[in-house]
Amino acid sequence: MPPDCTCQNPLVPSIVKVVEIVDETYDIKNFYVATDQGIPFEVLPGQLCMVSLLPVGEGMFSVTWQAEDHLQFAIRRVGLLTDALHEIEIGQELGIRGPYGNGFPVRQCEGKNMLFIGGGIGLAPLRSFIKHCFRRRKRYGQIQVLYGARSVADLCFKQELSVEWPAQPETRIFTTIDRPEADWDGKVAFVPAYLEELAPDPENTVAVVCGPPIMITLALKSLQKLGFKDDQVITTLEGRMKCGIGKCGRCNIGSEYICLDGPVFDLAHLRHLPPEW
Repeated sequence: MPPDCTCQNPLVPSIVKVVEIVDETYDIKNFYVATDQGIPFEVLPGQLCMVSLLPVGEGMFSVTWQAEDHLQFAIRRVGLLTDALHEIEIGQELGIRGPYGNGFPVRQCEGKNMLFIGGGIGLAPLRSFIKHCFRRRKRYGQIQVLYGARSVADLCFKQELSVEWPAQPETRIFTTIDRPEADWDGKVAFVPAYLEELAPDPENTVAVVCGPPIMITLALKSLQKLGFKDDQVITTLEGRMKCGIGKCGRCNIGSEYICLDGPVFDLAHLRHLPPEW
C-alpha cells in the first residue's frame, strides 16, 4: 500500500527519488519515481501529477503507468524544466503532487470495443488506459490502437507497439509515420487519413484520442464522418492545466476548470463548452 502522504496544503509535494531513467526517443525519456515505501499515491489511468525540480520549476505531466512500486512519466524535452529533467541522474529527488484530473472512464468503457488514436507523445497518457485494458482483458472487447508520429525516430514505445501489444488477444495495432523513410516499410499517412482508410466500425465502440491539437481536431472530424456519436468519443485537454487545484484560472473554459472537471471529456460534453478548446 502507498504511504499516507495526505497534507493540509495541496500545493506541498511529496518527495520521491528517480529510481530509473530510460531513453524512449532522442527527445523523450522515461522517468521511474518512487518513495522508499513505493508509490506516493494511487493514480487512475489518464490522471496527471505536478512534477517539480528545484530550483528550476514545476510542470504537469501525465502518468504513463502506475506499477506496484513506482510511477512512470514519459517526458519530452521541450523547454527549461524538461531540459533540466533530461540532465538529472538516478537518485535525484523530485517533488510530486497530485493526482489531478478525472482520468479516463475505465469502468464505463467495460464491455465496449476500444479504439485508441494517438499521435507523438500523445501515446503516453493513452498507454496507461491501454495497459489497464490488457490487465483486465476480459472486461473489454476488441482493442485497436492507431498511432502515428512524424518519423520513425519520433515513435514512442516501439517494443510494445511491435511485439507486446499485437500478441494480446483480439488486438490490432496500426502504426504510421508522416513521410516516407528509406528504412521504413510500414504505413505512411497522417493519422486522420489513415483512420478514415481503416474505417473502424463504431458499433459498441469507444474512441479515445490524444495527440497534437491539430491531430485531435482532424481525428474528431474523421470519427464523425465514420458514424461515431459524440458520446462515443473521448479526448483530453491536459495541455491547459497549470496549478491542478482550480486556483490559478489558467485552465478554465467558460465556467469549467480542466483540472477539476477534466481533463478527460467526451465530445458531447465539449460541444457545450465555449469554442476555446
